[in-house]
Amino acid sequence: MPLVDMKDMLNHAYHHGYAVGAFELINLEMLCAVMDAAERARAPVILSVGEHHFDDFDVQLLMPAIEAAAARAQVPVAIHFDHGKSIDSATDGIRLGCNSIMVDASHLNFSENTRITKNAVAMAHACGISVEGELGYVPQAEEKQCKASDELAYTSLAEAKAYVERTGVDCLAVSIGTVHGRMKGKPRLDYQRLKQINEALKMPLVIHGGSGLSDSQYHRLISNGVAKINCFTGISELAARKLRESTRGTIGISYSQIQNMSKAAITSDVEKYLRLWGAAGRAAEVLSQCHIWQPIEQLLIYKPFAEQGLHLSTVYEVQAVLSRIPGVREVHVSEIMDNDSHYQYSWIIKFCHPEAVKACQTHPDFQSLKRKLFSPLEDNTLNLIQQRLAPRSPELTEISLKVAF
Repeated sequence: MPLVDMKDMLNHAYHHGYAVGAFELINLEMLCAVMDAAERARAPVILSVGEHHFDDFDVQLLMPAIEAAAARAQVPVAIHFDHGKSIDSATDGIRLGCNSIMVDASHLNFSENTRITKNAVAMAHACGISVEGELGYVPQAEEKQCKASDELAYTSLAEAKAYVERTGVDCLAVSIGTVHGRMKGKPRLDYQRLKQINEALKMPLVIHGGSGLSDSQYHRLISNGVAKINCFTGISELAARKLRESTRGTIGISYSQIQNMSKAAITSDVEKYLRLWGAAGRAAEVLSQCHIWQPIEQLLIYKPFAEQGLHLSTVYEVQAVLSRIPGVREVHVSEIMDNDSHYQYSWIIKFCHPEAVKACQTHPDFQSLKRKLFSPLEDNTLNLIQQRLAPRSPELTEISLKVAF
């Protein structure tokens, strides 16, 4: 499964002078179109879900499809949780399958943005998750702040240096004149500002509001450190236009035919972007230089003392507490029916990444459980068994290893 670490992907793009497209998805049609384009171009790609669009689709239904698309892809894929409204919602994004997050505090003052982002980085990095920060405000196209002369919205060089140093983000979205949506008139971008930020930070930069720029503007952005370009408005408008064209004066056309025409148009447009931004043909080298994303499953087994009795409610309480810890994706509880077993209950825990196991063991909620239920037990009554690594590919060997707390 070529689901890879987005930090590795963007670092490769940054050091090799190209940009990876991050295409925001709101339905299965867009997902299939983006993946078809990436496969045709042999390009790495970022599949993005934005919390600001959650009213338009059910993210819990779409995310399994996104994971499945990544699992069968032949090109490197990262899954990004975009414009999270809070650390809690970003944690939910990780639980759903995203391996990169952004908590958007760019509308707040510098100090508050820095504080929130720093906390998001601490949570995410403990789980092996990369983090995108945003400094400077990228407005919606209809807002007055979208004027290119509005210095207040732009990213400050001095603040960018301080922000990256204090937060530890892996990539930085900057405001230099783009907007979310379609700007009226020709966008005027502050390349000098971008160049100075790039020279100072020497890290992958991100452009939000990547639709509607000219070829030369894209090339200048990439030459000044932009390694990730977000795109939604362009492909959304294209899909809507194809929908209108396919139904205008047409009798007898089916819904599936309309979908296929829209999907084909999006595929062609996304492939154009991937080639324009220099990502085409990079799949093999990116895959060879990125860490493959490897969730992990572990087994927690437990035997209460005789005087504790069989309190099933306590077992489910443990399940609930574990489920809330960042980096934990799923928790399944069961009763061990083998009479010869020393143990009576088990929890199968799926973590997003091996680093999340360490984070779980040191998390205050887990430590509280350990003191409440497990500390009085003998050493051999509570063990963490590394059951197997996921994805389950032929290259990975199953492991059975006991690790005492």
